[in-house]
Amino acid sequence: MTDPTLPAPTFAGMHLIDGDAVATTPIRVAVDALEAALCEGLDPEQETARSRVATQTGELLVMPATRGRYTGCKLLTSTPDNAHRGLPLIQGTFVLFDGHEQRPAAVIDGTALTNLRTPAVSLLAVRHLLTRPVGDLLRLTVFGTGPQARAHIEAMNALYDVRDVTIVGRDTVRRDQLAARFDRAGLAARAVSPGSSADAVTRADIICCCTSASAPLFDGSLVKADAVVVAIGSHSPHAREVDDTLVARSRIVVESVASTRQESGDIVLPLAAGLLREKDLYSLRDVVTGRVSLSGGGPRLFKGTGMPWQDLTVAVEVYRAHIARRFAAA
Repeated sequence: MTDPTLPAPTFAGMHLIDGDAVATTPIRVAVDALEAALCEGLDPEQETARSRVATQTGELLVMPATRGRYTGCKLLTSTPDNAHRGLPLIQGTFVLFDGHEQRPAAVIDGTALTNLRTPAVSLLAVRHLLTRPVGDLLRLTVFGTGPQARAHIEAMNALYDVRDVTIVGRDTVRRDQLAARFDRAGLAARAVSPGSSADAVTRADIICCCTSASAPLFDGSLVKADAVVVAIGSHSPHAREVDDTLVARSRIVVESVASTRQESGDIVLPLAAGLLREKDLYSLRDVVTGRVSLSGGGPRLFKGTGMPWQDLTVAVEVYRAHIARRFAAA
């Protein structure tokens, strides 16, 4: 019997939220929560940055954040050799603390949380960057065949009327399987190799780059003037998914200038080469809140690397939904 005079065990009442439970959170809920956080005054420039620790086989990424009654930290490992083992490149967990006493409230599948948070941030950017009328049928091109590619296709199709999707990838088997998966779900999908992607880039209204590429994926001159490009795959100042041509043509929106300068080769490299100025970068917060208006023509480019405040914001929604389901089932 527990001694009532002693403090409760640290993990008493703590919830374990697995990937399936995370996946039940509607993408729109995550997008709206991120938008609300920015509109309520959250300033990404003042938020804690992600830190990295080198490990024997890769990296440990540490992403802490706090807002209101909630504090949390996502711990991720990045293991490049996992691709050869048939395992995910990124694996991890998120720990959520609640209340003034900061009690441990939940452990959440970090990979599933990332696969919800990242497309939610991308969708928030698209919501404010896409100039096409609501209800238009849109053509989507996605570079990549991994979990983020799949999550971005699902997310874009959930909130927009996607006419068709082209999946561009080097791995023939994976890209064909991913295209077949969406074909079976009723979304017209085709798979092409990177060398045959020019037409898919030219026709696309939205292009999502979800790869681990270190060099540009396509010719930026092919992108339509009213298209939106989302680049979320690279997280290194030395790697990039888009070229100087696209950067020069585009209105560029970033999560925060500080985090972008630390981790985004898509922006860091053009800045270092003098092809881009820091004052040319717009923050997502300013775009979402209407502080700035993106005037002029040309594509809109959103560069995301992922920030801890985003994980916390979405994790809180996942946690609340989990608690609501528990009460409903009681």
